Amino acid sequence: MAAKIKKGDRVIVLTGKDKGKTGSVTRVMPKEDRLVVGGINMVQRHTKPTQGDPQGGIKNKEAPLHVSNVAIVDSNGKPTRVGFRIDGDKKVRVAKSTGEVING
Repeated sequence: MAAKIKKGDRVIVLTGKDKGKTGSVTRVMPKEDRLVVGGINMVQRHTKPTQGDPQGGIKNKEAPLHVSNVAIVDSNGKPTRVGFRIDGDKKVRVAKSTGEVING
């Protein structure tokens, strides 16, 4: 099945501690139904010093979110569901709220 949310899409968080925040998808993990959004769902990781990072310490990083907790942002800046439509010989993603084709 085609992916409804892809890398580079602008999404809004629907639930959780970052509800209402928007960001760009940086990584998609389809087998786990999760994705990583830049600057959203930040967690702290305690890391040991290594050759690559001799300092170690507490590092901030983005944790994955479940796909159901985010929605694509349409041209009006509102969350929308995603549908599919055939344009000529191509299958394209369409915003359900506005009917516009989603780029990407």
